[in-house]
Amino acid sequence: MINRTAIEKAKEQLGKLLEAQMERVEKLKAAPDWIDYSKISPIKIGILPGDGIGPYIAAEAERVLRYMLDEEIKSGKIYINTIEGLTIENRAAHNKAIPDDVLEEIKKYHVTLKGPTTTPRKGDPWPNIESCNVAMRKELDLFANVRPVRVPKQGIDWVFFRENTEDLYALGPYGIDVGEDIAIDFRLCTSPGAERIIRMAFDYAKRNGRTKVTCVTKANVVKTTDGKFLEIFYKIAKEYPDIQADDWYIDIMTAKLVDEKRRREFQVLVMPNMWGDILTDEAAEFQGGVGTAGAANIGKQYAMFEAIHGSAPRMVQEGRAQYADPASMIRAAAMLINHIGYVEKAKKLEMALDICGQYEKKLVITGRPTGATGKEFTDYLIDWLNNPKLQETWEGYVKG
Repeated sequence: MINRTAIEKAKEQLGKLLEAQMERVEKLKAAPDWIDYSKISPIKIGILPGDGIGPYIAAEAERVLRYMLDEEIKSGKIYINTIEGLTIENRAAHNKAIPDDVLEEIKKYHVTLKGPTTTPRKGDPWPNIESCNVAMRKELDLFANVRPVRVPKQGIDWVFFRENTEDLYALGPYGIDVGEDIAIDFRLCTSPGAERIIRMAFDYAKRNGRTKVTCVTKANVVKTTDGKFLEIFYKIAKEYPDIQADDWYIDIMTAKLVDEKRRREFQVLVMPNMWGDILTDEAAEFQGGVGTAGAANIGKQYAMFEAIHGSAPRMVQEGRAQYADPASMIRAAAMLINHIGYVEKAKKLEMALDICGQYEKKLVITGRPTGATGKEFTDYLIDWLNNPKLQETWEGYVKG
């Protein structure tokens, strides 16, 4: 027997979701233009240590950040400060993904460098609060998740542009139980949301001499939302006639990334939120795992740079936090440096990370006393940043 009452209740819930998204779309259309860092002094950088291993790797990343931007800090062009309060304990005490006072403080900074934070799951001793990352992306409208993956020796040089504020992640917490037997979740794709991430991918390709942009969807099955995303992709591609545009479905794309012959062909990839989450974690494995990968969350007015892995509370409980690998957060720091306009400094740091993590490997991080500590790895990295043969060694590594 059809439960009409359950259907009407579901309709009411869906109506409220649609109203909220229509209001959001109007805000997107009226959003301010991009911030120009060249006209800002000082550029304010906030350090968010997070929790678990976060404070340990954040300390090393901040050390490298201050080293790379030493002259700018001394001249007053850059200001760096720690923002406290984004721990699971404080978030749980306020029963909020980001406590109001912490969010207010974050908004005082142009960019932030963030350590991992704990997202409670069923069975944890914390309230079921929303992911801190998801909340920050919404609050600051950080619509672009940008993740580079580089393994020069294998010819891998990918940059992923993952839409950050829509898809299942936007409406995932608001699914509807229709009676006892039916549960429905929702995917979201808006025209302005898709347009801005796709255009950003093409603009990046044009600025950085990339010749190809690939769109990843499942538009043959998810016809409405992924279909809209793919349609907008090819519409925008026409504005960039010098850049090749193609598309792949997410299932075969996961296979092609491990295809040694085909994977070198990919350069810039753009995709909806869910597919980006899956694909970028797979891609990070080529570079040494998620522990080595950083990510940027970019909006027109704010940007947040982070490690892409979790807070690893077990490492803290077992007294191993000092052995956590800071490379992911240091790569995020390199992306931050590039984003605010210091491109050559960012390239230098990326080269040193490639040499220390993939080529020379003088020190190896294992997460245990069998390997180096995060501080020892950072010392090793800074030694290479001081090495006059850095560029020459990196070029030799790339050539094999």
